[in-house]
Amino acid sequence: MSDNLYDLFQARFRQYRDKPAFILTEGTSWSYGALDDLAARFAALLGTHGVRPGDRVVMQVDKSVGAVACYLACLRVGAIIIPLNTAYTDAEVAYFLEDAAPRIFICRPEKYADFQPLVARLGVAHLKILGPEPGAHWWADALATPPQERIEPRSKDDLAAILYTSGTTGKPKGAMLSHDNLASNALTLLDYWAFEEGDVLLHALPIFHVHGLFVALHTAFLNGSTVIFLEKFDVSLVRRHLKKATILMGVPTFYSRLLDDPGFGRADCEGMRLFISGSAPMTAQLHRAFEERTGHCILERYGMTETGMITSNPYDGARLAGTVGYALPGIAVRIADEAGTLLGAGETGVVEVKGPNVFKGYWRMAEKTAEEFRADGYFITGDVGHLDEDGRLTLEGRAKDLIISGGLNIYPKEIEACLDALPGVRESAVIGLPDADFGEAVAAVIVPEGGEELSEEGVRAAVAEKLARFKHPKVYYFVDELPRNSMGKVQKNLLRQRYGTSPAA
Repeated sequence: MSDNLYDLFQARFRQYRDKPAFILTEGTSWSYGALDDLAARFAALLGTHGVRPGDRVVMQVDKSVGAVACYLACLRVGAIIIPLNTAYTDAEVAYFLEDAAPRIFICRPEKYADFQPLVARLGVAHLKILGPEPGAHWWADALATPPQERIEPRSKDDLAAILYTSGTTGKPKGAMLSHDNLASNALTLLDYWAFEEGDVLLHALPIFHVHGLFVALHTAFLNGSTVIFLEKFDVSLVRRHLKKATILMGVPTFYSRLLDDPGFGRADCEGMRLFISGSAPMTAQLHRAFEERTGHCILERYGMTETGMITSNPYDGARLAGTVGYALPGIAVRIADEAGTLLGAGETGVVEVKGPNVFKGYWRMAEKTAEEFRADGYFITGDVGHLDEDGRLTLEGRAKDLIISGGLNIYPKEIEACLDALPGVRESAVIGLPDADFGEAVAAVIVPEGGEELSEEGVRAAVAEKLARFKHPKVYYFVDELPRNSMGKVQKNLLRQRYGTSPAA
């Protein structure tokens, strides 16, 4: 018997064949039967381009039903999907293509000419275009291709996806996720969040990371739910469609921006059953303010690229502001110090996790993978927190200085490497500062070379050429030296204290 994740999906697709799977902003809808057919056509098209089980398919495309169908097609043929953030620069994309060595790279129409020389240089067999509409390019080719009914048999440990996550060394790591990693997590969430017949998911997330592509869509597919598919988060659009939905999954920024609209309130949420938040910490103040305004208590959960969802506040039971709830069924969570010694209730340490949701390691980084696992199989998340007596997890920060801005992970080392390479920069330190809208904002503290005059405008322009926009520092500080401890390590905690109340942040 095959453990291909698509087998699970197809059973639901056929059960709800005539039901709308997606409803788009302009009112266009795609039934589950039509989605299954489109995925089968993309699967056939992949086959004609030589894609075989285990081959990588990289996509950097705009959100669309076609993009989802192409992902599903990769599952069908046993290929490994690698979705890329559309904000990544050409230089960043070049690294991913060289590291992943895909059979096919699928890009947006406006980037095709830019990527042709890169693809030729790296030996990628095919460069294809996928736009948001079905009338052209790769999407049109799929519609003209007879569907491939076969679903490639897969084992539980066969890879379904690789998602890149930045590393503290500045070198992004490809987290390898298996069919079972994704299936087990989706089935658990379907039950834990009490999905029910008639649920409608309002989807305003991007589909290049775990939250939007896997958590949101997988649970909807397994429930046969209709998905109202918004191109992006927009307060007016979300308010309009909330009245037709029962579930919204978002990042804290979604909820803060809704509250910024004075007209938003209980009337918008009359049919809603569940608001879920993740990808970044939510402040207790925001949690309480949303409940006061709407009467709904947001369900906050905790997960990672490498693990999918790990913990969740309960559907039935207290959803405590500032906590991320309990370990999901079948998943074990513990707290340990840096040496791996287990800590007791209330003691703060690093969160470690074990379960069927935990990834298979980092692509082509065997040594790094070994470093991140304990001998008994627990994955060291790098997040810092404590467990209460009853097992409820509270996160208190992040090891290795990870910044989460608007739900996106940003590692300072990558930005520091970019800044340090600029003429006139002696050294830099990048920190996260509190931000009312995005949760955290990136701030850069720069020490110029002696006698050099640095222009902030020039630094900003140089960074814009190298890094995706969401990684750009919001504010720059120029100083004579960075604070260090006796061992010479930069004391970023002192920088956060110094600049954390700055109006510029």
